[in-house]
Amino acid sequence: VPAISSIPWYISIIPLLSVLSVRGVKDLANDLTRRRSDAEINSRPCDVLISQSFTAAQWKDLCVGDVLRIHRDQIIPADLLLLCSSEPHSLCYVETADIDGETNLKYRQALSATHNELTTEPSEETLAAFDGIIHCEEPNKRLYTFRGQLHWRGACLPLENDHILLRGTVLRNTEFAYGLVIYTGADSKILRNCGKLRVKTTQMEKVLNRVVGMILLCVLVVTLLEAVGCGVFMSWVISEDSFLSSLVVNGDPIYTAFLTFWSYILLLSPIMPITLYITFEVVHVVHSMFIGWDIKMYWDQTDRLAQARNTSLNEELGQVGYLLSDKTGTLTQNQLLFRQCCIAGEIYGDVSVSAEKTEPMNLSWNPFSCGGLCMSAPRLVERLREQQCPLSRQFFTALALCHTVMADWKTEVPVYQAASPDEEALVGAARELGWVFLSRTRDFMVVSELGVTRQYQLLALLDFTSKRRRMSVLVREPDGELKLYCKGADIVILERLEKDCPHQEKTERALELFAQACLRTLCVAVRSVSEASWEQWSKTLALSASMKTCDRETLLENLYDDMERELQLLGVTAIEDRLQEGVPETIALLQQAGLKVWVLTGDKKETAVNIGYSCKLLDPDTRLLEWQELRQILQSPDPGVSFFKARQRELWAVDTESAGEKTAVVLTGPELAVLDQKPEWGATFMSLAEQCQSVLCCRVTPGQKSDIVKLVRKHTSAITMCIGDGANDVNMIKTAHVGVGLAGVEGGQAVQSADFSVAQFRFLQRLLLVHGRWSYRRISFFLRYYLFKTCCFALVHIWFGFFNGFSAQTMYENWFIGLYTAFYTAYPVLCMAFFEQDVSAESSLKWPELYMVGQRQELSNLVIISASLFYAVYTSLVLFFIPFGVFYNTAYDYQTMAVTVAMAAIFTVTIEVSINFFYGRKLSVFHR
Repeated sequence: VPAISSIPWYISIIPLLSVLSVRGVKDLANDLTRRRSDAEINSRPCDVLISQSFTAAQWKDLCVGDVLRIHRDQIIPADLLLLCSSEPHSLCYVETADIDGETNLKYRQALSATHNELTTEPSEETLAAFDGIIHCEEPNKRLYTFRGQLHWRGACLPLENDHILLRGTVLRNTEFAYGLVIYTGADSKILRNCGKLRVKTTQMEKVLNRVVGMILLCVLVVTLLEAVGCGVFMSWVISEDSFLSSLVVNGDPIYTAFLTFWSYILLLSPIMPITLYITFEVVHVVHSMFIGWDIKMYWDQTDRLAQARNTSLNEELGQVGYLLSDKTGTLTQNQLLFRQCCIAGEIYGDVSVSAEKTEPMNLSWNPFSCGGLCMSAPRLVERLREQQCPLSRQFFTALALCHTVMADWKTEVPVYQAASPDEEALVGAARELGWVFLSRTRDFMVVSELGVTRQYQLLALLDFTSKRRRMSVLVREPDGELKLYCKGADIVILERLEKDCPHQEKTERALELFAQACLRTLCVAVRSVSEASWEQWSKTLALSASMKTCDRETLLENLYDDMERELQLLGVTAIEDRLQEGVPETIALLQQAGLKVWVLTGDKKETAVNIGYSCKLLDPDTRLLEWQELRQILQSPDPGVSFFKARQRELWAVDTESAGEKTAVVLTGPELAVLDQKPEWGATFMSLAEQCQSVLCCRVTPGQKSDIVKLVRKHTSAITMCIGDGANDVNMIKTAHVGVGLAGVEGGQAVQSADFSVAQFRFLQRLLLVHGRWSYRRISFFLRYYLFKTCCFALVHIWFGFFNGFSAQTMYENWFIGLYTAFYTAYPVLCMAFFEQDVSAESSLKWPELYMVGQRQELSNLVIISASLFYAVYTSLVLFFIPFGVFYNTAYDYQTMAVTVAMAAIFTVTIEVSINFFYGRKLSVFHR
């Protein structure tokens, strides 16, 4: 618009179009990438039964009620009811790496009714004739429970989680399986736990948006005042009948002032940092490239470098206050080693010697030995082979029988597929020492005991739950005797022992020694069962099958409890859960940097606590604050005082300032559910948690992991980071300010949903303390100096207005205005944004306390940025009035003064950046 344009149109329009174009192209690229990923998953093939024959279809076409055929190594496309499989008794094995991060196989089994009917004459016609009706719960997030009923041929059959194949799991070691679709698409349990896609905005962007809003408001006020000044001046010009009256548009001062208002809006547009958003994106992309180029975050075992999948969150890496981590596959390698055991009160093995340096025993007498037993106990082997200790034989018989492991005979030696790494380690240790689990069916288990094959009839399996914390098997031995073998947590087994149990005192001392060595322990016990007791117990067990779900669970709990009494203690196993390389050092370094490290895991409490000790998250003298005591504190009138008293109860000799650091909160999923039902406890809980060394949350679902992150975000102002490696971690990764996916050997969904990916937990050291801290410093300085250079340049027009009748005349030449930000002053600021570094990477890791600057936002708060803006105002006054005073009443013309002011502006901002870039770094190092 010529009437209001003080500068050519392209000076204002080109930056605006550039901002919109760059941001639009970036968002479009991200959306297209996500669309391609979704299309790839939705178009995966599967076999659907249509008109008595299986037809290839895509995942997106599946409907509830479809019958699917799943082949070996195929990903399950929906939540299915297992109807039958190619394995005996319709067993099948699934890998749940994308669900819980574990690569160990878990078994599922079809109902006896569907197995018997559908496998007698297996054909498409038989499957097509299946007309069962399923009544089940609404779609939900609960991955580990399922309740329903199958009504078929006049029978009502209860359905549980063992009958369900979840979407995202992989069928292993089973040629094929048939299943009926129950939940599909967004109703499947894994997608219910994935959460919604959230657009993440950094704290820096929020501050920048507020600053830009303040600048916009100030510009509007200033331009309004300039317009008022113009109107007053034009009124004076008309009243004086001066030759300047021709400047008054249509002879109307008010209309002239109105046009001047819009002229100043265009003239001062450089103050509104539109181009800053483009440069912001460029800086973020370059910082992301630096992360991907860091060879010190390369892991050769998977040939992976670190990757910034979201290029807009780099500075958040330098401000993290809470790190919430998964355990299995994230902190640990998920590889367990049998290191020690205590049998009949005697300890075997030496944990003081590392697993790598343990001298291997001569097990050549055992044809099934595969090696890998990291325990040296020749005395134990001698006693076993010479049958000197009956308790030792029973101990290893229990290890060979009390499990859910499956034996896969691909070679001459069985390969064990276990539902947990603990079971695999225990059964593997028994195999090495001569008790070899050979096979199992629905009713029998076969074990080779020092070369003698024995078949045990499996009468009942009392499975493990987080509430029971133990599992048992009731078997009939080859000689006809009934035995119950039980293993579980020490606190559960010890209270179920017979009176005056031999070796109990020595075994309890061994448990203390194993705990001090951070080993995972299980107690092993046995009980002889009479035929009369078994017959009465089995009748009651059979009655429970026809009861309602809630009543059946209560009855089973009581039945199991009655059977697992009067036990005889055999011994204790001690297993080492191998951490990933550098985990303890990384956690210690991050804690020194001021981060609160929490562990969220689906494992049982004992496992999580043991790992906490192993990775140095907990000290040996750390006091564990559990739910019963925590609830009393939260219910008290003054929780802070109650918490202090609770700490002092066992830490009275410790300095009060450090007492809180020696306390850790340990909670389970059900306890967190109670906490979630009491929103008023949230703030109090977080205030207590901030005083503790750490928080461990066990047996939590993916949804609860996300809720914990939300709790931290709601009641603290800190930046949260979540790291995990499985699909069960996706929800919390999306919920946190920054999500990191561990690209190890597990599933890939965590990486696909994460903002950053690394191959090992230890790489967080460099990601946070080096790249994160550098990015925060560089972007903070970049933001401040960018605002400084644009404001001090543009504000000169305001002071010039007092001497040109507020006519919105430009101080500079047009092309200089266009090139000032894009060319003349761009490169010094960009160099600082790319390469500024107060200390080296090695020094950043040596002094982790430097990281706290970002946590406190010392370089990017409103006060600091406001100070930079005031400094820009002062600089603009100097830039204008010193040349104006020098050239006043001289022969030099306006063009000379304009060039002088322009050159002074360029030199000023360039020298300002150079001083801080080259010398500020040296001064900061000297100061520290």
